[in-house]
Amino acid sequence: MRATPAALAASLILSALALTSCATGDTTMPDRNPGASRPPFQTSSPEPIAPTGAPAEVPTTKWEALVADLAALGVTGEPELVSAESVTFADGSLGCGKPGQSYTQAVVDGMRVVVRVGSKTFDYRFGEGDRPKLCER
Repeated sequence: MRATPAALAASLILSALALTSCATGDTTMPDRNPGASRPPFQTSSPEPIAPTGAPAEVPTTKWEALVADLAALGVTGEPELVSAESVTFADGSLGCGKPGQSYTQAVVDGMRVVVRVGSKTFDYRFGEGDRPKLCER
């Protein structure tokens, strides 16, 4: 099948336009090297997240699970409640993600409970259940 002169001319014009648009050095395009002008994307904060939710009472089942977890870690002494709050976490990391880990990408209603035993402070997170997650940084 042979191309008609009109089709050949249209093809040449389109090719010329494509090449011209690539060679103009358009400065309205964003920089293709994102590291050149902005810091790298962070997947987690360097420190535990400060309390941001509504103050809440710690249910007995959650408190008992937290005390049992401290005992399993070898922590002796009576935990003292520093703060407790209801929180909606942005994902399954419960606000305490670790680099290189993947988490459920859905909001999670939960709780943040901070306790002190002696001179050490422990930041615990709960999702929708009663299983505590110690937020360590």
